Amino acid sequence: MAIELSELARPAHTALLIMEVQRGVAGDLAAFPDLARICAERGVVRNTARAADAARGAGVPVVQCTAAFRADRAGSHADNCGFIRNLLRDPDHMREGTGAVEVVPEVAAPSDLESRRYHGFSPFTGTSLDTLLRSLRVRTVVAAGLSLNLGIPGLCLEAVNLGYRVVVLTDAVAGIPADYGDAVLAHTVSLLATRTTSAQLAQAWGKA
Repeated sequence: MAIELSELARPAHTALLIMEVQRGVAGDLAAFPDLARICAERGVVRNTARAADAARGAGVPVVQCTAAFRADRAGSHADNCGFIRNLLRDPDHMREGTGAVEVVPEVAAPSDLESRRYHGFSPFTGTSLDTLLRSLRVRTVVAAGLSLNLGIPGLCLEAVNLGYRVVVLTDAVAGIPADYGDAVLAHTVSLLATRTTSAQLAQAWGKA
């Protein structure tokens, strides 16, 4: 039997994880113009902001799951993945201390927590995110952000493997090309997570 959203994402045991909604990914300094365009067309930032505002209003922790590289690349493996090797040909790509790694202002607030990673494509491996969530007695994570190519499926799979229940906001995620992202939502994310929209979640939290 499916669990009602109001119980699945009850504020007392839920956290909102915002994945890489950073200026260098989806904002004014985006290094992936096709992804930024799809985000703009689908209102990903706007819908993520709606969910974040609702979370804060309901007392749900908001965790900004960010990615960065040190200037010296320490802590980052650059030789085990062709995609990363290509990205790091630009010495300033998502370099720590630059505007590119900042969270897009519309989705950020001073009360938010941050879990930064320097390696890989998903937010749990090599970070203290699991410890942080367990310290907050979180059992359900709600995922928003980027991208459906790598980060969001990775988040879902890692969270399920660690014993969390997962909700994905279908209007607050995107992938490239857009129809591929839709297929990932339909055929991969659906196996791991409950799918809902930012408006439906905000309504559930508003009644909590």
